[in-house]
Amino acid sequence: MKIIRFQDSDGVVHYGEYVDDQTAHLLEGDIFHDFEVTNRRMVVSQLLAPVEPKNILCIGLNYRQHAEETGAKLPENPVLFIKAVNALNHPGAPIDIPKIAPGQVDYECELAVVIKKPAKNVSKNEALDYVLGYTCANDVSARRWQKEGGAKQWCRGKSFDTFCPLGPCLVTPEDIPNPNKLRICTTINGVVMQDSSTSDMIFDVPTLISFLSEGTTLLPGTVILTGTPQGVGFARNPPIFLKAGDEVEIEIEDIGVLRNPVQEEK
Repeated sequence: MKIIRFQDSDGVVHYGEYVDDQTAHLLEGDIFHDFEVTNRRMVVSQLLAPVEPKNILCIGLNYRQHAEETGAKLPENPVLFIKAVNALNHPGAPIDIPKIAPGQVDYECELAVVIKKPAKNVSKNEALDYVLGYTCANDVSARRWQKEGGAKQWCRGKSFDTFCPLGPCLVTPEDIPNPNKLRICTTINGVVMQDSSTSDMIFDVPTLISFLSEGTTLLPGTVILTGTPQGVGFARNPPIFLKAGDEVEIEIEDIGVLRNPVQEEK
């Protein structure tokens, strides 16, 4: 099932089962507990990020070829950083290049995992039982804040407003039985920048859920960004960064395409 979150013509927010780009069947109930799909077909006035995250937990350096392009050693454990929830962005909404970070704003296509029930000390074998669904993410990154000089502030460089587009839909696990067997790619203005498979992950999705739940409760609505493959802008020669007027597309097999234009912060 493809679940979307959207506004109707009156601005009321709903969840629905995707029908087409203009309509959805209304869901009744709580998507984190019990819900049902109704026969009520509604017009989608504005598509929203499929969830409002409780937390956004991010994994760095989790693709083998990405580690190679950056010259980094493979990590022994998942590398965790956190992206603030104010960074949430919707499909079709602009990514702002902040005035405080005017250059070196980068793209990162990522598979996002949404947790459906409290998870603590979960084993790898049972980890996927805690997944509500999967969606596309763009872990937009201001590299000057993340990497340069004495700052090296990962959370700040990753948490500017609009820096976490999610969407276009949430695909439930029955339609993605193996999240580590999906093509994942990024295009900018139609040019392919990243093209890989989630099979290249160093730590697969069950391992990430199990690791992150050790001694820590993953709340319903927690979003896990699982890392990005090779082809990021800062690792290219010459580097390629986002600029006003660009359109970024993140595409993941069996999920869809997440599109966002880029603009200067107003």
